[in-house]
Amino acid sequence: MIDLRHVDCMDYLATCEDNAFDLAIVDPPYGIGKDGQNKGSGKHGGRKAHEWKGWDKHRPPAEYWHELFRVSENQIIWGANYFAQYLRPSMGWVFWDKGQRGLSMSDGVLAYTSQERRLEVVTINRVELLKDGTIHPTQKPVKLYEWLLMNYAKEGDRILDTHLGSGSIAIACHNLGFDLVGCELDPDYYAAACKRLKQHEAQLTIPLK
Repeated sequence: MIDLRHVDCMDYLATCEDNAFDLAIVDPPYGIGKDGQNKGSGKHGGRKAHEWKGWDKHRPPAEYWHELFRVSENQIIWGANYFAQYLRPSMGWVFWDKGQRGLSMSDGVLAYTSQERRLEVVTINRVELLKDGTIHPTQKPVKLYEWLLMNYAKEGDRILDTHLGSGSIAIACHNLGFDLVGCELDPDYYAAACKRLKQHEAQLTIPLK
């Protein structure tokens, strides 16, 4: 079941029992002010412009990390290099290689994982995001979340995302049959993510001629 909630994640986490989730895959604000995007240019015309909303001014407080580790057995945390003081030692980091070099943005993104395994590099070209445009300035490809689930989750695992954003993880969980609870505070992102998931589900149910 995919359960998307328009709620402050801290309010939701307070209602959860210890280890309610097998795996949390989260992408919290990094606190670097990158919460919008101007219209780009170039071969593809750039991704869709995104309103500057101000949600990336601050990183989650210590209380968030306490609750996240309390309610989930394992964690994957995007942008974890911005949250090092809150994280437990782990060698099992992931580097998402965006498959392009010399861009104005970084060549990739780091993710912390709590699982004791070797560091992994996954190459998924950011062009995946240009096919249909984006609904969120830090949107990540569905294929990236599918890779995480196939490599770090077990069949039957219950998944948590505290910052749903574009809902890419919801589509990945739907495709692979994982239960998910996703929280999103911003009403515009929440509505767009729900619409995106419903459109994806509808496409999968269209009968072949």
